[in-house]
Amino acid sequence: MRDRRLQLHLATWLGRWPAPAGLHVVGSWRRSQPAWDGRLRPAIAVTAGTSTVLSVPTDRVAVVRDLARRPDPLLPALPAAVGEPGWAVHDDVFRWSMAPAPLPEVGEWVAPTILGLPSWLRLFDRPVLVVRDDQGRYLAGVGIKRHDQFGHELAVGTVPSARGRGLARRLVAQAARRVLDEGAVPTYLHDRANAASARVAEAAGFPDRGWRSYGVYPS
Repeated sequence: MRDRRLQLHLATWLGRWPAPAGLHVVGSWRRSQPAWDGRLRPAIAVTAGTSTVLSVPTDRVAVVRDLARRPDPLLPALPAAVGEPGWAVHDDVFRWSMAPAPLPEVGEWVAPTILGLPSWLRLFDRPVLVVRDDQGRYLAGVGIKRHDQFGHELAVGTVPSARGRGLARRLVAQAARRVLDEGAVPTYLHDRANAASARVAEAAGFPDRGWRSYGVYPS
């Protein structure tokens, strides 16, 4: 049985969940407000089995619904339909975990403003989980995207010289346990072609359940 936190997260994040079979375009005020990093996400969808909820700004619902009824592919035309023709479409595997792998902890929680962190970790406004070498140089890290009180997405990155040591999977599992302790469900999204990220997710306890997420994000 799926944890109720997942249902509450998706209902809050998208504006509706669950939904019957088919594509359901719904309006949400969240698509017109800055997300966790201060930037807009004007279209976000989650697919589970035969059901898809596509969340867009309320003033774009009619346009997107009309687009979805056409025989042409939806994704290429979606950025323009939500008012951002130059933005990119992301098509990801959507994963979550209620039982992160019992891997040993490896990182420390630090302020995202400390020196030496990569620029993507500096986007977060709360502590991030990092591993550094004996000289204090960054090797790997995880940030938590707190979309709402029920769902927190993990983002992980490792420098090329430190890959293959299992750092990413241990960091993801460790961060996932923190998210669960905070009362939310940890989620993990990655491009469907990113085999390395898929291996990290599997090893950290985030199985591929066949779910998908796509959306329009800043380029």
